Amino acid sequence: MSGPVVGIVGAGAVGQTLAAGLVAAGLSGRLLVVSRQPDQVHGLTADLQDLALAARSRTEVGAGEVADLHGCDAVVIALRTDFKNTAERDIRRAGAAANAPALGVLARELHGYGGTVLVVTNPVDLMTRRFAEVSGCTRVFGIGSNLDSARYRLLLARYAQVTPDLVRGHVIGEHGDRAVVCASATTVDGQPVHVPIGPVVQDLQRRPALIRNGIGRTRCGPAGAVLSTLRKTLGLVDGIEELSVPYGDVWLGIPMRFTGGKAVTCLPRLTRSERLRLDSAASSLRDAYTLLPAVTERIAT
Repeated sequence: MSGPVVGIVGAGAVGQTLAAGLVAAGLSGRLLVVSRQPDQVHGLTADLQDLALAARSRTEVGAGEVADLHGCDAVVIALRTDFKNTAERDIRRAGAAANAPALGVLARELHGYGGTVLVVTNPVDLMTRRFAEVSGCTRVFGIGSNLDSARYRLLLARYAQVTPDLVRGHVIGEHGDRAVVCASATTVDGQPVHVPIGPVVQDLQRRPALIRNGIGRTRCGPAGAVLSTLRKTLGLVDGIEELSVPYGDVWLGIPMRFTGGKAVTCLPRLTRSERLRLDSAASSLRDAYTLLPAVTERIAT
């Protein structure tokens, strides 16, 4: 076995899709799958082992326990507790009360972990902060704004009739209703945007519902965002990802430039309107965090 060791906590829709992507890409030398449902994790592990052989992947797949994650180079948290999401607005925040205790308990069990932690569990900005504060880990990033940014660049490229690689632009702030499109810093083929941003933003806001209505839950996009981020956090490639990190006294999406696995913020210059929207998102997240339930019991993952 060679290459980094990656652990995934959660074997649901996103965890399964991410694990399959990791195996197919051969990004890790070993993949460790952890879940609070033994039958699910062993079934998924067997299926992934079949995939590895069929795809001639170098990744070795195994089931593990939370304690085993301390030996991983990176851990991806994609757990989701059972709850029925009936929210009409702030849909991603609907699981906050249900997911926060499980995230907190996992954070206590991973206290002192020295590798990279990527949090996928929604509401991602709140859950990333919860995990970081309880665990004391220093390399914790939330997945969300990088997916928003990828969608934005894809949709804008369609309107501009260019390939997405020619579009440079960020979506920052909260992964959710308060996402902030950095329209003023967006370029197409190195030039300021010359297409209407309004329709692009509307399509961006409608895209999650389009996916949910079709397949029930977003899974492939978040998995792709995790794969892209893992390559950078593990130092395999350099580049920028929009990730949930500390912003004052809250956590929200900010562009991070990775060089050799080390990250520095690279927030673009914002207009006054964009800055006000970012501060509004921060204020809302600050209030929402105070409503999260405390970590009061041990919950197996």
